[in-house]
Amino acid sequence: MTVAREVLEIFGWRNGRPNIADRSSSTSLRIASSVFEQLGISRENNLPGQTLGSRFETAIKRLLARRLHDLDRDRHWMVGSQPIARFTQYAHLDNIRRLAEEDPEGTLRSSIGTDYLIKPDITIGILHDERQNQRQHLHAAVSCKWTIRSDRVQNIRHEGVILTRHRRGRQPHIVAVTAEPLPSRLAAIARGTGELDCVYHVILPQLHSVCPDGKESETLEELTVQSRLQSVDNLPEVIAYY
Repeated sequence: MTVAREVLEIFGWRNGRPNIADRSSSTSLRIASSVFEQLGISRENNLPGQTLGSRFETAIKRLLARRLHDLDRDRHWMVGSQPIARFTQYAHLDNIRRLAEEDPEGTLRSSIGTDYLIKPDITIGILHDERQNQRQHLHAAVSCKWTIRSDRVQNIRHEGVILTRHRRGRQPHIVAVTAEPLPSRLAAIARGTGELDCVYHVILPQLHSVCPDGKESETLEELTVQSRLQSVDNLPEVIAYY
């Protein structure tokens, strides 16, 4: 299974190490190096992690926009990055925000907080009739994480809780997409239920082929068999036919 060209363009070596690997983990370095060798990645890419994350988000956005248009040309797909209050299921949050801002004492703002005012990395909306001035329906929310660290796991779970708890109407497909090579770190976000529907990986077939026998291989197999981890190739079809 080939890797999307949008993602391949970001992969590269940095100071002799794959730019998806954690340099403090020998297992991460070994797995990522094997994947890069299998993919024939030889270019250098010395961009800092924050820039890589931004480019990864852009790549997934381009990939989804292209594939969704090909899969269902009759729907008005709106692939972007919008605050959730712009969508029909969460429009009421704008009213709450407005009331809180108009409260001179700040009591409402202090009591309710603002943690519900989130903007997912990628939002996929559906506009039922582009001729009318109407809000989009949030069809999917995609969190993009180049790699996985404990703080990023909590951010992803928090977004999932907000999207579920505050919706009025049909729940969007809530997912994460990552290039993290270490199965044990993938398990930190893929295991469990409730916050996310699924985690999608951009090089999952390659991980399966290079992951050494042992705990990491067993973890990867478990996540895949339980459908907690899937290839990103499946994501456009899941969104288009959901």
